[in-house]
Amino acid sequence: MAGHQVRRRAVRGIRAALCAALSLALPALLTGCDDPAGAQAAPPGIQRMLDQRAAAVRNRDAGAFLASVDPRAAGYRSEQRRMFANLARVPLAAWSYELVRTDAFGLPAVVGAEGRRVAAEVRLRYRLTGYDTAPVTAVQYLTLTDRGGRWRISSDSDGAPSGRRSARRLWDQGPVEVVRGRYSLVLGVGRGTAALRELAERTDAAVPAVGKAWPGKWAGRVVVEAPQSLERMAELLNAADPAGYRGIAAVTTGESGPAAPADRVVVNPEAYGELSAAGRQIVLTHEATHVATRTATTSDTPMWLSEGFADWAAYRGGGRPAATTAPELAHAVAKGAPPSRLPADGDFRFSRSARQLARAYEGGWLACRMIADRWGERKLGAFYRAAGRGGTESAGRAMRDQLGVGPAEFTRRWRAYVAEQLG
Repeated sequence: MAGHQVRRRAVRGIRAALCAALSLALPALLTGCDDPAGAQAAPPGIQRMLDQRAAAVRNRDAGAFLASVDPRAAGYRSEQRRMFANLARVPLAAWSYELVRTDAFGLPAVVGAEGRRVAAEVRLRYRLTGYDTAPVTAVQYLTLTDRGGRWRISSDSDGAPSGRRSARRLWDQGPVEVVRGRYSLVLGVGRGTAALRELAERTDAAVPAVGKAWPGKWAGRVVVEAPQSLERMAELLNAADPAGYRGIAAVTTGESGPAAPADRVVVNPEAYGELSAAGRQIVLTHEATHVATRTATTSDTPMWLSEGFADWAAYRGGGRPAATTAPELAHAVAKGAPPSRLPADGDFRFSRSARQLARAYEGGWLACRMIADRWGERKLGAFYRAAGRGGTESAGRAMRDQLGVGPAEFTRRWRAYVAEQLG
């Protein structure tokens, strides 16, 4: 999988809005470990049951859906009944399951258990009508039980103790409310219609702004998910510790590359609610930029470029002084300690302090701003696309091919630009 995983914390001023945003790839949610032999050796009735379950979701047939659930698993059956009802308003264009393997985790012992049981890894793939051109994939770890020659699902949580947690979607958390904007689809649980409409309006404003900044082709549509709490946000991200996302206003999840699945912007109601109107707009424009650039972003794209470009698009045309947008670097320059190098990918790690993260993002933003100022916005877009192609040295080649300078000269010019803009 090609992608990036980063975190930012709020610091102060308008920069806090962007430092409360996050873009990341989530391999645990999006991909599974293939075991074709395991799937091929599985009883044929399992995939047949999964196909019937998927058809029941597409046809909105609650009875057929519950027929796939073990009638002896009363608690799980009740959860599944609620989950199916929660999906009622979600516009589904596709929904399918694929059995990956049948030995995905150790099954707990059950006293007096009847029937054969297997620990299945299953891929759920779905698309939202009018928004997803590719499916979102979520991995589920299911306990399947043979009841008289018919396979049923008995649990989706038995794998959790061994780290095999089933991905949770918004409809696992409660009834999903849907608000459609001109360029946005907002799905929320427990947030209220007014809050979802506000998200749709800001996303609708973000999409045209991103279209002006990003020269590449993209769908021009964004799906936003609005869970009820920080804890529920972390659940959607398959994160065990919600505290790691405290202060994070929004995240963009997905994989990078031309054939990547659809993205989701997930909003933290607590941190997002603390932002000003301008801060909220900046965050959603930044995240929409990640959606737009996703197919041109690979593991070879430097973090300073992917995050700096998203910041540049979000602040583009705002007219704010650079020192206002980059207060941490401005402080460093004033103290006579300007940065000596471009931010490295490691500077964007979760473990960095808020000040270190802010400096990394500000440095990336100023690098992209310099390219736009000195070489032009078209060159910035061309450089972005070229930097993700062709291996670990692709960024250096892209600099020489698109900007006519090598990494050392580019860094020298960037340091001078930082001093000029923030001095």
